[in-house]
Amino acid sequence: MSYDGVGQRPEGARGRTDQRFRQGARGATTHPQTTEGRSRRLQRTLVFLSASALAVPLLAGCGDDDEVSSPLAPQDIAPVARDLVADGGTLKWAVDAVPETLNTFQADADTGTSRVAQAVLPSMFRLDSAGRPVANPAYLESAKVIETEPRQVVLYKLNQQAVWSDGREIGAADFVAQWRALSGKNSAYWTARNAGYDRIAKIERGANDLQVRVTFSRPYADWKSLFSPLYPKDVMGTPDAFNDGARRKLKVTAGPFKVEKVDTAKKDVVLTRNPRWWGKPAKLNQIVLHAVPRDKRATALADGSVDLAEIDSADAQRIGLAQRAKGTGTPLQGAGGRTSVKKLRAWAVAHGLDSDQVHAGKTKLRKAITRYLEQQQALRDIEVRKSLEPAYTQLALNGSAGPLTDERVRRAVARALDRTELARLVLTPLGLPAVPVGSHLALSGQSAYADNSGAIGGQDAKEAQALLADAGWVRGGPLKEEKKSQKAAGPEKQEKDKQNKQDLDVSDGGDDGEYIVGEDDKGHDDRHDGRHDDGRAHGGTDGGGRNHGGTDGKGKHHESAGDEHEHPDQHLAQEGKHGGAPGAYAPKGTAAPAAAPAGPLAKDGKPLALRFVLPSGAGSQTLNSVAERISAMLEQVGIRTTITKVSDESYFKDHIAAGDYDLALYSWPSSAFPATDARPVYAKPVPAADGSVNVEQNYTRVGTDQVDQLFDQAATTLDEGEARDLIRKADARIWAAAGSIPLYQRPQLVGARRNVVNAGAFGFQTPVYEDMGFLKKGAKVSPSPSR
Repeated sequence: MSYDGVGQRPEGARGRTDQRFRQGARGATTHPQTTEGRSRRLQRTLVFLSASALAVPLLAGCGDDDEVSSPLAPQDIAPVARDLVADGGTLKWAVDAVPETLNTFQADADTGTSRVAQAVLPSMFRLDSAGRPVANPAYLESAKVIETEPRQVVLYKLNQQAVWSDGREIGAADFVAQWRALSGKNSAYWTARNAGYDRIAKIERGANDLQVRVTFSRPYADWKSLFSPLYPKDVMGTPDAFNDGARRKLKVTAGPFKVEKVDTAKKDVVLTRNPRWWGKPAKLNQIVLHAVPRDKRATALADGSVDLAEIDSADAQRIGLAQRAKGTGTPLQGAGGRTSVKKLRAWAVAHGLDSDQVHAGKTKLRKAITRYLEQQQALRDIEVRKSLEPAYTQLALNGSAGPLTDERVRRAVARALDRTELARLVLTPLGLPAVPVGSHLALSGQSAYADNSGAIGGQDAKEAQALLADAGWVRGGPLKEEKKSQKAAGPEKQEKDKQNKQDLDVSDGGDDGEYIVGEDDKGHDDRHDGRHDDGRAHGGTDGGGRNHGGTDGKGKHHESAGDEHEHPDQHLAQEGKHGGAPGAYAPKGTAAPAAAPAGPLAKDGKPLALRFVLPSGAGSQTLNSVAERISAMLEQVGIRTTITKVSDESYFKDHIAAGDYDLALYSWPSSAFPATDARPVYAKPVPAADGSVNVEQNYTRVGTDQVDQLFDQAATTLDEGEARDLIRKADARIWAAAGSIPLYQRPQLVGARRNVVNAGAFGFQTPVYEDMGFLKKGAKVSPSPSR
């Protein structure tokens, strides 16, 4: 899971507090297997409660079964033939942190772990450009189901040249060791998950040493997910070796590269060519995975610390600005060589310099601007490669307590949203296709993808209001005074109130990091220059005194929905700049929409108000913009929201996993094996004997028995077409339950040195590490599909 910004990981606080999954979700990072009262054992996998049986139209035929979708955006990696790639060189590739472990099946594995594994270990299958598993010819001649009765048997025929770096052939002994370690039968192995391996009955040698027969105790449709990666028996053979032997070193490997060293002091993982590699030799001498914080990536690209780095939209804009700034003047070239501090600060704010730099004295400010301009000069050698990440951002609705326990209220929230507008808000300014995601379980291009959003319906304010009325929420009812300390839904909320208050980051929105969208107080300190002290623009008032996007006398933000449709890309243009406005603000003088509701809805003396929890760190600007746009849409149907910003460190653990929120934004990766990987995300919460509730990774707490049954059927169906149809039916019912609303596919932005080829924004596809490198002098790259 990730909680979003623009750039890979997570939108919001990428690579810090999020738990993430690599594409395909095989052996990635873990999430707590959460109970309503406490956190239980960790599970590795990615990862909605309906009060009644659903009467849902279009469930059986939500998508065209014969339709094959295509990825919305191609990968952008500057592809060239191998003969145009120079031999040698070192590629410096940014990662979020030095991996804590090199064993992808452990709980603290991360994307750095996965990147190492892809470069140095066998994978029987890898993902193609459409996110579909294909056999890896470097290790497999073939793999197929050869028997289904009385049991499923898969026969792997291995590449006869495939050997470990110690010279031993890859064979059945390695498959057996990995199965036993991950089967879940021996608790001495500290594994993060065992999905699929727990269905294996036995593994044996085939007709010769190059054949491996895997017999399953019960049918398993996602068998292609297994043994990718495959570790040597030296790592999997004993609990001690599994638990500790591959955390900082991998002595035996079998990929185009090997692990030379893990240097925690320099924050590097150094991969070098594997001399025993039997495939096409790696073009690079070395790949150095260097840990660089997300907010330092542009600087690292400018000073040469890295050649390749996933970046956010702010850095992408900065790199784009560097390309357009050739021959232009600088703010340091004023009349007579002087520029006022006021103008320097205004320039610094407009170009996203840090707040402490903006407010420094004139000398320090000039030095900061000089450094920035030098970096801009260096960034002319960098280009942005962009695609769509195999992950999507969703609006999560906590169905465990409060108004959202009522399915009609959740469905009203869904019907109030214009998902196309939200996709445009994020993706159009980046030049990426703004198409809303139509499935929880697959993305466009993958075989299971179908747009099943018709199961709940598109935006319809009247229908949303009718659903709310049917649920008993009406206008003009008497309101009881709410206690200020009351928090959002979630069984742990009372215990965590005190801690959460400490975790809240005081935002520009008001006290305790909260502000209410839709309040219409009139007090307003209108600054003469139209900006706050830190240089961020605020809104004005219309002739009637209505506040748009500014602050009232109580320090609370106000949101107007009327301007959202008129200026769809206004906010993303500034997004990501440290001094830029992160939210959705109306231009000064914008009138309130005529259709805006006259007052809050109420039921049993309580207003219909939801707590929208967001991370507050640098990089969460996209989430802020999306959340405020959503809040404006909900305001139109009478649902008020209080946006609460919490620290990145607290966001997932204390709010999402703990159920202390009403609305939240975070992302899930799209797996090639949804029957296995997505089930914990949507499984119906199960009460435990001690009174707690096991939610697995279903953080919305919304699920149905029917969805569980469809997942189980899909996981045991060996007919691929039938399994695909079952997944689509499950997705339609997940839509109808309205526990989560998919919004848009996450953008994937990568800063790359211009001569780096066969690397960049990979999209769905597993990288081919042996083909990466630097372009030969005099050779040319075909134009990028994104430019």
